[in-house]
Amino acid sequence: MKHKGAVMEYSMERMNDLMRAYDEYISSCDYIRMPEVYKVIVNMPSRRFWVSDIRAALVVSAMMRGENDLSGMWPLKKEMYEEIHTRVVALKSEYPELTISELCAKVIAQPAPKFYLTPGSAKMMICKAKKRWMQEKLRRLRLS
Repeated sequence: MKHKGAVMEYSMERMNDLMRAYDEYISSCDYIRMPEVYKVIVNMPSRRFWVSDIRAALVVSAMMRGENDLSGMWPLKKEMYEEIHTRVVALKSEYPELTISELCAKVIAQPAPKFYLTPGSAKMMICKAKKRWMQEKLRRLRLS
């Protein structure tokens, strides 16, 4: 189990991907309703699965052994690991010589069907990113 306060190693890349989806959706809208924006972008395809290959391998290998009970996981995380597991099983028949870790690394690098975030999480992440962007812009203006 991941420990509280753990920092994801791909957080900046995920943020960039989320902002790409945000910008893409906002530019396609005639009328913008922010609650709807967050609901839509979390269900847009993502560049990859935003989980480390080590964590994915641990969870998927436990699932394959029948040891991992996903009932304690948040529904979206559970859905993500089930999708990764399904893809690993399909890939295993194609590449039987690869280990679970290698298969998981291949799978998480594939495009994901969605971000596996709640609209509230996406809102919080985007607000933080916008705030950071504004602070950086102000800092650059002061240096000029």
